[in-house]
Amino acid sequence: MHRTIGVVGGMGPWATLDFFEKVLRLTPARRDQEHVRLIIDNNPTVPDRGPAILGHGEDPTPALVATARNVEAAGADLIAIPCNTAHAFYDAVQGAVRVPVLHIMNEVARAAADRFPGLARVGLLATRATVAAGLYQRAFQPHETEVLAPDTRGQEVIDRLIYAIKAQQVDERLRQEAVAVGRRLAREGAQAVILGCTELPLVLGETDLGLPLLDSNLILAETAVRLATSPGAGQVPLAPSGALG
Repeated sequence: MHRTIGVVGGMGPWATLDFFEKVLRLTPARRDQEHVRLIIDNNPTVPDRGPAILGHGEDPTPALVATARNVEAAGADLIAIPCNTAHAFYDAVQGAVRVPVLHIMNEVARAAADRFPGLARVGLLATRATVAAGLYQRAFQPHETEVLAPDTRGQEVIDRLIYAIKAQQVDERLRQEAVAVGRRLAREGAQAVILGCTELPLVLGETDLGLPLLDSNLILAETAVRLATSPGAGQVPLAPSGALG
């Protein structure tokens, strides 16, 4: 019997759909009954996380907490949030529920350490708010890995691409501008690149940047599936996930 995965979704809906598909593809199922149960609250009414972090937007904490409680009440044994920027409010969400909430930055940092031992520098493509909040910088600090972010102009390109994905209005010119930003991080010494916004894997791949990619949505899905399908799943309760220090 598998554990049930709760998904605090809608940030954005396409990223939530991508997470769901990745969970399905990662689950070693030969028939319907062997898949894991997912309870998805696709809540696009959660206020935009970026403006709140940068000091000029509505606080999304109440909506995030309410959504997490919804999936917990529906039977979730663990919770995933397929939105990087929302993890600036992680402590409040984890503190509001009894089941563990996976921490996407911690999981990406662990995956990077496992896949690339001795990783000295990693590039980060994410929202300006995620970069400004230092979420990945803190997650990689124990691994002694430097996180390289784009310059101001490059960050503007990445932000425009993220919102274009949400609006389904990506054109090839904008996508290529983002590719150039990622390649610049490689020239600055990045040995791998984090797709630190869950929209970005929808339009960027390893062949674009010429570097190994750490797809945050894929890594979150891998962790969720592993925990949901591990031996004893559904019988042994999980401990709450640790927050960033």
